Amino acid sequence: GAEGAEGSRRRWKGQICQILQEIQAPLSPLLLRLCHWLLPKFLSRVFLSVQLHRGQLEMVLQAARTPEVPLVFLCAPQSRLDGLLLSFLLLSQGIGVPRVTWGAWMSPRLRSLLQRLGGIFLPSGMLQTRDEELAGAVLDAYIQEVLRRPQPLVIFLEEPAGLWLLRVLRALRDGAVPDVWVIPVGIAYDAAP
Repeated sequence: GAEGAEGSRRRWKGQICQILQEIQAPLSPLLLRLCHWLLPKFLSRVFLSVQLHRGQLEMVLQAARTPEVPLVFLCAPQSRLDGLLLSFLLLSQGIGVPRVTWGAWMSPRLRSLLQRLGGIFLPSGMLQTRDEELAGAVLDAYIQEVLRRPQPLVIFLEEPAGLWLLRVLRALRDGAVPDVWVIPVGIAYDAAP
């Protein structure tokens, strides 16, 4: 009956909204501005300097000017600061606020903060059972939407990196985006923070 179908639709919609809340949260412009102001001060206390390779930066800026082609940055993590550092650098260069993939092993408060700064997380069902169909379908749709906008995406090559890369490949295969720029990123520290 129509009543049963409507109840089923509401239940599915509720589950999908719950999965989306686990993946991401709306960006907080105030928090982004605060971090953009605080991060250089923090970095100057932790490190003597932050250096960028100008030639590589010019190549990234040129790729960012390509219309309708999203940027996917692949990075081997060196520390927990890498995501914040990359976000700061991309934002300060005018590329935009990237969506940064993070591992799921962190406190709920830190997770919430990182989500407001552009962090995205795997839904909890994805880590226990890799073929959780609804969570996988919602994550696929989310990554397709991020790439369609086009919004920069940073993927750290850690344990669940294959799940994130699989979503990017599916977006390409399904025709959600015609192409992506895959940009390897290397971060090195004189001393690990």
